[in-house]
Amino acid sequence: MYNEEAYKKTRDAAISLKCPFERALLSRCVDCSGARRLLLAEREAITCTDPHVNAACRTFHAALHRNALFALRIDPGERWPFGKEIRAQCGGVLGLKEALGHEVSEKTDTAALVTEGLACYGDIEDFPYSEIMRGVVHYQPRKRRP
Repeated sequence: MYNEEAYKKTRDAAISLKCPFERALLSRCVDCSGARRLLLAEREAITCTDPHVNAACRTFHAALHRNALFALRIDPGERWPFGKEIRAQCGGVLGLKEALGHEVSEKTDTAALVTEGLACYGDIEDFPYSEIMRGVVHYQPRKRRP
């Protein structure tokens, strides 16, 4: 029998900085130069290697959640379903990339993009969320293989 609690303890010990965009990175819709992949008990996990970038990414992730509540029709008190979380993470990063004037592609460096956004807009709260939300709404996760 698999011990999920032991896995969680091992995972928490191995990950010093939890990446807020871990689901997007694991689904491979974006990439990140600050991420390091770990293999634990036949599962893949992501840890961040830069505390400054991690803090900015966590702030951006929280802002995406606040701004996407209406766009994704989520009640503020309810738990985010996996599909909507993927849309917020992948669509949000790709939406920021498009708002910064870059061509949207699958390989997007999340850490570099958030850093560039900070240089361009000064503060994460000043990012153009109306434009970014278009990316969230229009993002379609890839279909499962049969």
